[in-house]
Amino acid sequence: MRYPAAETAEKHARIVEHAARLFRERGFAGVSVGEIMKETGLTHGPFYNHFASKEALMIESLRHCADEAAQVATRQTPDAAGKHAYLASYLHPAHRDAPGAGCPIGALASDVGREPGLRGVFTEHLRGTYERLAAHFPWSSRRNARRDAIAALSALVGALVLSRAVDDEALSDEILEQTLAALE
Repeated sequence: MRYPAAETAEKHARIVEHAARLFRERGFAGVSVGEIMKETGLTHGPFYNHFASKEALMIESLRHCADEAAQVATRQTPDAAGKHAYLASYLHPAHRDAPGAGCPIGALASDVGREPGLRGVFTEHLRGTYERLAAHFPWSSRRNARRDAIAALSALVGALVLSRAVDDEALSDEILEQTLAALE
């Protein structure tokens, strides 16, 4: 049975949306195609009508969450207050506690390192993020804005990953707070 194109497109988008969230929460290896389809309210069977493979879904879901994340920094004002707001929201416990809705870099970088087919999409997103941050916010030196943006994003991601990895909430909060203080 064939479905109308609009319905097929809606199902496809729903699969990508749920997969992007689940992958950020549990990693690529931690989620099966069956789980993703169940989450979307569909059976496993139609998966291959939408994607050639799980890797194809991983690539598309990474692009999806990268596109969403690309807009986050530029929603802030391009001044010191906007930069602070961006840094503070990245290093906020709410971001730490909701990886499925957060930054794909912090959630998936280590997974991408084990998935060569994803590195191109990830690299493209990372380069774009550096460029947006360097161009959008004031840095210590306009000449070294890219260097400062790379260092800041590396600190943000590192702090986020470490804060998620520890089983001591006070230490987790301290990692976020002290990294924010160091970046300001």
